[in-house]
Amino acid sequence: MKNIIYPIAIEPGDDHQAWGVVVPDIPGCFSAGDSFEDAFVNAKEAIESHLDTLFDEGLPLPAKRPLAGHRANPDYAGWVWGFVAVRDIVALKKAVRINISLPEVLLTDIDEYAKARGMTRSAFLALAAEHEMAAA
Repeated sequence: MKNIIYPIAIEPGDDHQAWGVVVPDIPGCFSAGDSFEDAFVNAKEAIESHLDTLFDEGLPLPAKRPLAGHRANPDYAGWVWGFVAVRDIVALKKAVRINISLPEVLLTDIDEYAKARGMTRSAFLALAAEHEMAAA
């Protein structure tokens, strides 16, 4: 699956203040982390969650703008810039019906596992496939 890349502005933190993150292309999308690395991880989660909510509400997804325009914004003076790759939420939301064959005992195990976690069979299989491909 192709990722979408968003620029993020990171306000440096210290021992008393978290590292703040703003996603200029997505108004209202912000995050933080106790370290620079945590800020990146949390930014990815914030972006995906924000886009997912916009999509579910039927609201338009914001357009991406060039980094140069953001860097010229005096509100971000002294901030560090980075890029975060996130999953294409729109592509993830478009379901396609398929027909597959699995051993009956495996299907039973999948259904029990998914149900115990409040998931559908399809959601579990999709998650398992993403996990397997991410590890490759």
